[in-house]
Amino acid sequence: MLKSRPHALQTAAGLSRVYCSIRTPNQTRIFCWANNKKGFVASAWNMEIVRKAMENVSLSDDEMWWGTLGTIRPFPNFNPQKDACEVQAALEKKDVNTLVRILTNRSNAQRQFIAQAYHSLAGKELSPTLKKCLTGGVQDLMLGLMMTPSQFDAHRLRQAMEGLGTDEETLLEVLCTRSREQLKEIIVAYNQEFGRYLENDLISETSKDFTTLLLAILTKAQESIPEVIDYDLIDQDVKALTNAISAKKVDSAPWIKILTTRDANHINRVLSRLERVKGETVDKLIQSHFSGDFKLGLRTLVHSIQNTPLYLAHRLHNSIKKGNVVRGILVSHSEEDLLSVRVRYRQLAKVSLYSALQKEYKGDLQQAYLALCRAEDV
Repeated sequence: MLKSRPHALQTAAGLSRVYCSIRTPNQTRIFCWANNKKGFVASAWNMEIVRKAMENVSLSDDEMWWGTLGTIRPFPNFNPQKDACEVQAALEKKDVNTLVRILTNRSNAQRQFIAQAYHSLAGKELSPTLKKCLTGGVQDLMLGLMMTPSQFDAHRLRQAMEGLGTDEETLLEVLCTRSREQLKEIIVAYNQEFGRYLENDLISETSKDFTTLLLAILTKAQESIPEVIDYDLIDQDVKALTNAISAKKVDSAPWIKILTTRDANHINRVLSRLERVKGETVDKLIQSHFSGDFKLGLRTLVHSIQNTPLYLAHRLHNSIKKGNVVRGILVSHSEEDLLSVRVRYRQLAKVSLYSALQKEYKGDLQQAYLALCRAEDV
């Protein structure tokens, strides 16, 4: 449990709002105390200051609220009518710089209010107007920012399946990094946006064990998090996974069941025990005993369970030139855990994500990506 005294935080860090990380295997969540709730993003360099400031002092429940390690926070003194007027003027002048400045500095919820205010002001929808005014990667990014999170993920999934070939990596990225509740919202949004059923499209566009795995992730049951560590169940699961890859014919079913029906803490204990039993990493075990898209699916699922920010950092590092991947991760994680992804990217690539984006992209698109990334990590 992280503890803090409001005055101590403000004095120690000189900040009106401070975040400290609480790591879970699936995602990073944090307690946040806010003096005036006008917004502050704690970047990696000051997290040690925050941690020290929070030692040995208490904070009552009514003085806390939940936050995230996102780079985009609600804009202070938000005025949707004023923003809508500025957006309208920028659209008339084709002032891309102003559009980028406003839309990348507002939370998703605030952007929805801007869209409503714009409709009342101009008598037309904002997204189609943005589409007419903008082109290329900036157009795709701004339209993505105007979608709700579930709409954006639904569009990414549809784009991964339409046309020739299927983008299995994007399917896995979206499905493996989303919570059960988020997946339920995505299923609804997918049907509303395209008049299609996500489950049916996954069945149509994939095959065999890979299909079974994707459907199990999509429809995973409510995780029952035990109050105490269930060592008997850990032993049973380790035995089941071991037996599944020890027979002449590898059995994928236990791997699918255990990885999609247990809570993340339990899975990590199971995988750690399995590695000790087998004497090699789970990743190597999967590569040795499985093949094709199913192997890719298991590896991605395991990596995302073990450390979601590290998995996303790897994906960004390997696909920094691919605008659709960069856009997808920056937009969908900008209000959740992009700070953590930045830290992992810096450790992995020996260069900051900010610098990598600055080098790879130019012009308005660079400006927009850097605004979402938010700051340099040194």
